[in-house]
Amino acid sequence: MSVLMVSGTGTEIGKTVVTSAIAAAAVAAGRSVAVLKPAQTGVGPQEPGDAAEAVRLAGSSVTAVELARYPEPLAPDTAARRSGLATLSPERIAEAAERLSRDHDLVLVEGAGGLLVRFDEAGNTLADVAGLLGAPTLLVAQAGLGTLSSTTLAAEALRTRGLTGLGVVVGSWPASPDLAARCNLADLTKSSGLPLLGAVPEGSGTLAPDRFRAAAPTWLAEPLSGTWQASTFLATWPPPPYTPTPADPGPADA
Repeated sequence: MSVLMVSGTGTEIGKTVVTSAIAAAAVAAGRSVAVLKPAQTGVGPQEPGDAAEAVRLAGSSVTAVELARYPEPLAPDTAARRSGLATLSPERIAEAAERLSRDHDLVLVEGAGGLLVRFDEAGNTLADVAGLLGAPTLLVAQAGLGTLSSTTLAAEALRTRGLTGLGVVVGSWPASPDLAARCNLADLTKSSGLPLLGAVPEGSGTLAPDRFRAAAPTWLAEPLSGTWQASTFLATWPPPPYTPTPADPGPADA
């Protein structure tokens, strides 16, 4: 695996932190890494974007590349149209990833939001880039309610297009997970048909970079250069047994 697509099942679910963790774990394993952010939206000209954040967290040996930047926090196609700037074609993104792969062991291509967010007027998405590259896609999912549907839909979209889904990483695992999060942890694999490949603790992006780099491999499974094991993690967070209350007669009496 020299190129890996990283897509969220939505926005603000920890995709950039997960990308940074994968980069840090790969560097710790002795691999050279590049992070490609095709379209950065909602960031000013002089502000650091997601690729720069990956370098800050994972280390200066990581190569960061950004192809386009749009000022408004919208889908790349919409943001480009509103700003009067050129959109990105999947061919240009794929060419950039292939070029980086010649000099790096691993190229992480971080999408914008979800898998089917439009990059250009023709409706091309990160899935189209994955198809051109023949690259697997990692899905970054949230922990709470709604994640089973969104993750399963993204996994089905990959299969429908003949693309490879590498697995799922929970992008921000809460310190005190509620019942939904605990049940989802066990159900994500059954629902999506993809293996669970990690869980990054909430707030990890606020850690000092040296602590982030040291911990990153413990959040990710072996295919992502980590030591995390799904079976052990699942055993740590089992959902509590159902206990009916006097106001709730339970399924048998309902």
